[in-house]
Amino acid sequence: MPDKHPYELDFEEYIRNTEPEKKDRTYAWSTAIGLQQVDGLTPSKYLYETAKRNIDGEISFDEAKSLIDSYYESKTERADDSEERTEEADKVASRIAQILSEKSFNFSPSHLIAIHGRLFEGIFKFAGKLRDYDISKREWVLDGDTVMYGAAFELKMALDYDFEQERNFNYKNLSTEEIVKHITVFVSRLWQIHAFGEGNTRTTAVFTIKYLRSLGFNVNNDIFAENSWYFRNALVRANYNNLKKGIHENSEFLEKFFRNLLMGEHNELKNRYCHIRYAEQDTKKDGGQKTNVGGQKRWSETTQKVYKLIKENHSISRKELSDTLSINQSAVQKHIEKLKKEGAIIRKNGAKGGHWEVLN
Repeated sequence: MPDKHPYELDFEEYIRNTEPEKKDRTYAWSTAIGLQQVDGLTPSKYLYETAKRNIDGEISFDEAKSLIDSYYESKTERADDSEERTEEADKVASRIAQILSEKSFNFSPSHLIAIHGRLFEGIFKFAGKLRDYDISKREWVLDGDTVMYGAAFELKMALDYDFEQERNFNYKNLSTEEIVKHITVFVSRLWQIHAFGEGNTRTTAVFTIKYLRSLGFNVNNDIFAENSWYFRNALVRANYNNLKKGIHENSEFLEKFFRNLLMGEHNELKNRYCHIRYAEQDTKKDGGQKTNVGGQKRWSETTQKVYKLIKENHSISRKELSDTLSINQSAVQKHIEKLKKEGAIIRKNGAKGGHWEVLN
């Protein structure tokens, strides 16, 4: 994730040390703010201050949204375009947090459209309306090429068809792995329709979280907060074909996202993995030698386990690592030193009272 601004909240600290109700509010804000990265938006200091007041129970989600709206209504001038984008980030973040806090949900195209309307009212003229023009978007992961999005004349029919297919799908007797594969396909197709002129990924993410909850999944939204840009790039790759270049639709990146979310796996979600030339670039970078995913030199199985445990729990102690892996602490230390030497982890604030920081 990008470096935090000085005024940003330590969401992880809130999640670790607060009661369930505060955790739920923290997850909602963490996701709402993280999803703004999809369009390169950064919320303001005032948004973070308002979010903190809500998390601490001083104000409700409705009051938080009203405060953000009033804050911008009181401004008579905008300094430049960047301030307009900050306004969008603040308003949409407060609305996402509000929607995620609500228990209501209806699985229908009209509910998807209504979510878009609520998120972007007063921001886009076409908020809550299906686009009436065809679009294309240059994508970094496609070397500037675009996905073939749904044609404007058939958007309503496409939405109706996909929702009807999903509504009639029977999840009974499916394994979790089969469920994840199916959900990957459904969300991928829903996004490819690209029903709106802008704001499709944020709308799809919010709808997906609400839908998964309605299916009984206890979805903690932090993965969307931390990997929102990856989520979009994975959707792009799941819907891109270029047979001339030998490139086919590839849903493995999106499936890894959902496997982490719904199965508790710890697949690495790096944007560069989604690039159509990643394998080629990785091979060149390492002089033709094969590497692990992400370009890391091969680690032993135990070193990988140590890394994953630290990644899952930044406060884990050497003793806890030793007990979990059934190896002595001196052996644990050797694996830690290897990870530190290769720049994978560092120790912050000393041995006692400190924590691990996992580096990209």
